[in-house]
Amino acid sequence: MAVKRFKPVTPGTRFRVGADYSDVTTNVPEKSLVVKIKKSGGRNNSGKMTMRYLGGGHKKSYRLIDFKRDKKDIPATVATIEYDPNRTARIALLHYADGEKRYIIAPTGLVVGQTVVAGDKVAPEVGNTLPLANIPLGSIIHNIELNPGQGGSIARSAGTYAQLSARDGKYAIIKLPSSETRMILLTCVATIGSVSNAEKSIQVLGKAGRNRWLGRRPRVRGVAMNPVDHPMGGGEGRTSGGHPRSRTGVLAKGFKTRSKKKISNRYIIERRKK
Repeated sequence: MAVKRFKPVTPGTRFRVGADYSDVTTNVPEKSLVVKIKKSGGRNNSGKMTMRYLGGGHKKSYRLIDFKRDKKDIPATVATIEYDPNRTARIALLHYADGEKRYIIAPTGLVVGQTVVAGDKVAPEVGNTLPLANIPLGSIIHNIELNPGQGGSIARSAGTYAQLSARDGKYAIIKLPSSETRMILLTCVATIGSVSNAEKSIQVLGKAGRNRWLGRRPRVRGVAMNPVDHPMGGGEGRTSGGHPRSRTGVLAKGFKTRSKKKISNRYIIERRKK
């Protein structure tokens, strides 16, 4: 996967940095693993806007992703590497030996024709899924479970990964992408490797229209609003603003919003760095 710059033949391509999609092998998804998505436009069931700046966007379907990797000890062959409009990472279509097909998040280095497998005693190779108890210390992992059997929920975005640092009793100590260090049960599973499409972070859309294609409407700054609409609104000339805060008045710079009584605090060894 690489990025490419465009000749400035239009204002929209002058600063655009896009993907070259050289890692994508097909543009037709597996029909049995695709479901419809109904767009909300940020409105709830009574038509009231509950999320601002959402709406429009290109029509898309949802690809059913296997985050649990619960087909144990059945080898699967990578059939395709595909683009997924619902996430930043690439996805891989697996053809299992028993005939079943599933999508997984594609790790960096996974290629068509490669064999991957999930299980308790499998080799710690890219794309394989196994419990944290059996993964070598120092390994790069992604799609990590927080609770056994729940399915991977950590390190699923493009280019992200965590590192298995140590083991302590029934817990593994994981350093997360945010630099937070926390304990996770050894019975939880994770996948070896880092998530694909790491260059996603250096892509530049180039024009506002591409944001609209992604379903994002223009976002209005709080200081540009009236006092009735935002705590930072109003003022004559350059006197508008004040302390940065959200529309509901929650301070945006340095104010801690995490509950001191949160149950998972006991599993966090070191909080993320500022």
